[in-house]
Amino acid sequence: MGIGDKIGNMAQDAKGKAQEALGNARDDEGQQAEGRANQSEADLKQAGENVKDGDFKGAAGDVKDSFNN
Repeated sequence: MGIGDKIGNMAQDAKGKAQEALGNARDDEGQQAEGRANQSEADLKQAGENVKDGDFKGAAGDVKDSFNN
């Protein structure tokens, strides 16, 4: 996995967390859901990158974590 992919996934996750927090502050369920969706998408992308890199144990944990959030 390239460093750019990792940074992009981390940025998308951070954006999702911020968006979810803003939705919580505004009591906006749509924005909360969109924030959680961004976080899940970033987690799944990261898991896919881990699989490509051969880090299967890390990928399995990433997928599990994405469903627990």
